[in-house]
Amino acid sequence: MGGLHPHTVFPGGSVSDCPQASHLRAAMVMPAGLKPILLPLVLVLFQVAPSTQEPQEVQLRLAGPRGSAGEGRLEVLYQGRWGTVCDDGFDFHVATVACRQLGYTSAITWTHSATYGQGEGPIWLDNVQCGGNEVSLADCAHNGWGTSDCHHGEDAGVVCSGQRLHGDPSLTSAPGPGLSLEEVRIKPILARAKLSMPVMEGAVEVKHNGHWRQVCDAGWTQNNSRVVCGMLGFPHEKSVNISFYRLRNLSQKSSFWVHRVQCQGTEPHLSRCPTQLAPPVPRQHACPRGMHAIVSCVPGPAFQQNKNRGKKPPRKGLPVRLRAGAHAGEGRVEVLRHGQWGTVCSRRWDLAAASVVCRQLGYGTARQALLRAQMGQGLGPIHMSEVRCIGHERSLGECRFQDGEQSGCRHDDDAAVRCHVPHMDFQTPLCTQVRLAGGRSPEEGVVEVLVPVQGRLQWGAVCGAQWGLNEAMVVCRQLGLGFASHALQETWYWAGSPDASQVLMSGVRCTGTELALQQCQRHGPVHCPSGGGRFSAGVTCTTHAPDLVMNAQLVQETAYLEDRPLGLLYCAHEERCLSRSADTMQWPYGHRRLLRFSSQIHNLGRADFRPRMGRHAWTWHECHRHFHSIEVFTHYDLLTLNGSKVAEGHKASFCLEDTNCPEGLQRRFACANFGEQGVSVGCWDTYRHDIDCQWIDITDVPPGSYTFQVVVNPKHEVAESDFSNNVLRCQCKYDGQRVWMHGCHTSDAYGADVVSEMERRERLANNLV
Repeated sequence: MGGLHPHTVFPGGSVSDCPQASHLRAAMVMPAGLKPILLPLVLVLFQVAPSTQEPQEVQLRLAGPRGSAGEGRLEVLYQGRWGTVCDDGFDFHVATVACRQLGYTSAITWTHSATYGQGEGPIWLDNVQCGGNEVSLADCAHNGWGTSDCHHGEDAGVVCSGQRLHGDPSLTSAPGPGLSLEEVRIKPILARAKLSMPVMEGAVEVKHNGHWRQVCDAGWTQNNSRVVCGMLGFPHEKSVNISFYRLRNLSQKSSFWVHRVQCQGTEPHLSRCPTQLAPPVPRQHACPRGMHAIVSCVPGPAFQQNKNRGKKPPRKGLPVRLRAGAHAGEGRVEVLRHGQWGTVCSRRWDLAAASVVCRQLGYGTARQALLRAQMGQGLGPIHMSEVRCIGHERSLGECRFQDGEQSGCRHDDDAAVRCHVPHMDFQTPLCTQVRLAGGRSPEEGVVEVLVPVQGRLQWGAVCGAQWGLNEAMVVCRQLGLGFASHALQETWYWAGSPDASQVLMSGVRCTGTELALQQCQRHGPVHCPSGGGRFSAGVTCTTHAPDLVMNAQLVQETAYLEDRPLGLLYCAHEERCLSRSADTMQWPYGHRRLLRFSSQIHNLGRADFRPRMGRHAWTWHECHRHFHSIEVFTHYDLLTLNGSKVAEGHKASFCLEDTNCPEGLQRRFACANFGEQGVSVGCWDTYRHDIDCQWIDITDVPPGSYTFQVVVNPKHEVAESDFSNNVLRCQCKYDGQRVWMHGCHTSDAYGADVVSEMERRERLANNLV
């Protein structure tokens, strides 16, 4: 492995302080309100002339599914009709004006791409630009009422502070400009702290009217530090030696704006804490003792710069995990209860509960509490519903909740989260960065890395040899571009950057969970057998991906044995669906014993599952007279209890289609008349037990206890948001005449302890026979 420092670019982009790191493609993908906030960066993406129309009196409302009051799709009432706002050009200043107009103290964040569902009617506003001080959204610059090139899939939403404007104005927001706490950072003070990322200790600063201002330490508490650390992606805070910092005379060039903050420690954002601004009287000092508020944060294991990096947080309380998220710190929430993983119903799901999950997993507070399976549907039981957390709980299990199985919830109401994560970077000569070049859009291209070569930084390509989906997934995540839809080993059709023609990284091998390409294994000295050039690595990224999952119950209910005459197996034999011993039989005399079953494969992801190859590359099989769009779509194995394979089978994807869809969804893929193949979101493809090759040939298998295993998309030919649920396993008992299938489950359905106990019992039962 090379000895480079990792550089991680999180959703929303990153700016490296390396002198030659100038590629900011990822920073142009995510909304400004979600960008990392430790490095001040302003990108002007649109130049919008102020609207020439007179400001109108308009009303605003929040619509769509909401996890708590103060969040939803932003809608505008204009000329008697409700319409939406396009997310083009939308930023935190726009969200601040909208939230204040709605009666809230401030904005926490904003959302894009119809996070709260698609609206109806006109799209009234597009490319809105506000300074942040406007009284109404109508006072901001925009394209003109009803002038838009957007569709409702781009509807913007906002998350406002739940605290309404009331009470003592010194403890809420002042009239006029308001309290702009949309950007908060820790400014490192010690020299050694400036050399590493993430910045974990320093002075708290907030941005106001384009200038960074200090926060006085008057009455500063551990709860305040907890809120600041949570906003910046850290699960915990620790005490600071204030006396040491006081000796450094920090107040000489201070510009204090906030005099006092009073947090309870449960707030997901500093803007939700009562805040007292510095007095406007010139002679009255804003901070009598002249001391900054100092915080020190503790990063989660994945973001530590030492040997603990990547380790899971210590187990505490009810185990929790995130699934199907495109970026670090986001995904569908799943909990382990009674030995089985299950989901959480999003009824009353809010930022407080979401923040408990995020901190438990080693992240900061929650950016968003997502509802209604916005990160895809889960499987198995729904363990929790009506979750109510205070915010200081150490695990989700300590919160109040109702049993999800008795709640009437369905998996289309599964809860998900997006957590604050630390901004990772390196401000040393060994900093690294990744970019895409030559693609038709910012989401595709040749992978290029910035690495030190002979004492200077240089952009170069990555060798395409052995490059696969796992590596591509890491690159897309690192650039904030979601999932990888394709991993390319040849990129001759994309012209890379002229200054990056040399291959500077090779032998890259990732597990797929790394936060940056530089954390993957790779060659020390570069060695590229293909020589690079047209064989450089490339990726295509996508924000949504499919997720295939087998119906375990159907396999268990439909399994049976059939002794099938050889005369009916010619086509199956041609497609290698029988064991090798069939080759030596006296055809057509005799029979084969087949373990048959039905399989139903659901697409629970957020994108259609389509064959990787176009129909021009499908394989025609004359005997069965059909096309194979994916040569091996599912793989079937019969294993001993020790894991040795005793028989196998496979199912070629001769007809990948929407066999059925839930009520309200239309079938879109059908194989009849050589139609298009695929599985739509929410639909499923069923292979009946009586179809050729829907079996395992067990003619040569002796009686005994076995593990039956099915793997969907076994070669990972098509990208999915979650490969952990692609394996189904059952306990199988065969007495020579009959077969029993029981305990069928997807591979990630149970905890490790339960799986070990199931295997132990099965071995014990087998030894007693």
